[in-house]
Amino acid sequence: MASVTVSTHVDRPREDVFGYLDDLARHEAFTDHFLVDWTITSPSSVGVGASARMRAKGAGHHPGLEITVVESVPPQYTLEQGRGGKEARRRTTGRYDLREAPGGGTTVSFTNTFEPAGLAERLQAPLARAYLRRQYARALARLKALLEQGLQEQRDPQEVVT
Repeated sequence: MASVTVSTHVDRPREDVFGYLDDLARHEAFTDHFLVDWTITSPSSVGVGASARMRAKGAGHHPGLEITVVESVPPQYTLEQGRGGKEARRRTTGRYDLREAPGGGTTVSFTNTFEPAGLAERLQAPLARAYLRRQYARALARLKALLEQGLQEQRDPQEVVT
């Protein structure tokens, strides 16, 4: 099993960050630079049982993948399991951990663990880890910007000019 962990600090209370992440439909907004064609496949996009299908963006043929939220402990963490690749043999686990940060805000950590499907993927695992580390770091930076922008808009609403 190969894994990647990335973290960021978000200037928002942990409950707000968890509330945002607990809705799987919102994940497209900060991951669509590398995960595209999102479709919610469950009756609800919130909490345990929420699932979505998407595909990895990039050169070549990329079979889709599907993730399902299998555990959610507010406001501490959410755990997703996924399957993807040819014949859905690649298994993944994604976990968002939220901790109150010293001085306020929230430390968000995301760990992606994946089990390569077949010999070729096992040999490519070091390259895959480097690629995923960059993509998930960018995703968390985008998440931070989305959540902090929302806070800024609440603090400084734009004045309407007439």
